[in-house]
Amino acid sequence: MKFHTLSLALLLASSTLLFSCTEEEKVTAQEKPIKVRLHKTSSSDQIGFATASGKLIAKQSVNISTRMMGHITYLRAEVGDYVRAGQSLASISSADIQAKSGQASAQIAQAQASYNLAAKDYQRFKNLYENQSASRKELDEMQARFEMAKAGLQAASMMKNEVNANSRYLNVTSPISGVVTAKYVSQGDLASPGMPMLTIESSGNLQAQVLLPEGEITLIKPGMPVKVEVKSTGTQVGGTVGEVGLSSTSTGGQYMVKINVAQNKDLLPGMYVSAEFPFKRSSKTTQDFQETVVVPKSALVTQGQLTGIYTVSKQKTAVLRWVRTGATFGEQIEILSGLRQGEPYVTGSSSRLYNGAKVTY
Repeated sequence: MKFHTLSLALLLASSTLLFSCTEEEKVTAQEKPIKVRLHKTSSSDQIGFATASGKLIAKQSVNISTRMMGHITYLRAEVGDYVRAGQSLASISSADIQAKSGQASAQIAQAQASYNLAAKDYQRFKNLYENQSASRKELDEMQARFEMAKAGLQAASMMKNEVNANSRYLNVTSPISGVVTAKYVSQGDLASPGMPMLTIESSGNLQAQVLLPEGEITLIKPGMPVKVEVKSTGTQVGGTVGEVGLSSTSTGGQYMVKINVAQNKDLLPGMYVSAEFPFKRSSKTTQDFQETVVVPKSALVTQGQLTGIYTVSKQKTAVLRWVRTGATFGEQIEILSGLRQGEPYVTGSSSRLYNGAKVTY
């Protein structure tokens, strides 16, 4: 009986001790601060920027056409072909030009004969006048005939030059080096003046063409560095602002900006891109420039449709601060409200954070 009583007492004592240790460890675990990593916004983090979407275009693009009407006898260009400046692309047959060329040659021969005869008569009467064998009136008439014949020969020569100039349009050449991106006619078609036959775009020299609102266009300057990203592939290239449009009349209230893009073999005209212009945003209440607060996306906490970020109170406890986000800049995101400049925020923790948790850093 004494043995059973002693065993029961020892068992109760052990249970009490075990329960006390468990409760103490639980309390200690609850009160143990969570180690966090803080980041304080500084001037390097205050990135102002504007984002705009657009597409890549060739810096130089030309539509090939002819000034003459005629049937296309041959066409040596296909979409995707690379052509050099001055390379022959097509030939046009024109009976009218050939007929005019023959007429011009005949007129030159006739004018040349008239000029030769008038020159001899003028020289003959000039000698007679010097020997007082011809009157001044007769010499003036011969001189006038000579000048008329000379003008006739010049007119015939100019007509021949015009025909030769038009004849050159029968052989269509490329004005630039580039790639054929469009073909509108085929061999045997009838070419008309001004009708496009081919489109050639310069290869390697591309521009990103984007539109910006009036609130940001005044901050964009030629030569400003720009980050350009191709939406389909994620390829990122550098560029500089080449042209800044100063009117939005024909662009629906937006201002056109053209960005010279660095050469890249993966970039093709027509690809959709997004451009990021770095600058300091202008305050609506003052004329001073203020910088935008930007934090890493990984530092944000989402609960339903709410977005927040953890900060640390003076009592060293975690405080979940609801924020309003703006534009995205790579792996960072703009904070429009809820976090002030220079205020530290949590970028990571050793365990799961919650509002009011004690922290250490």
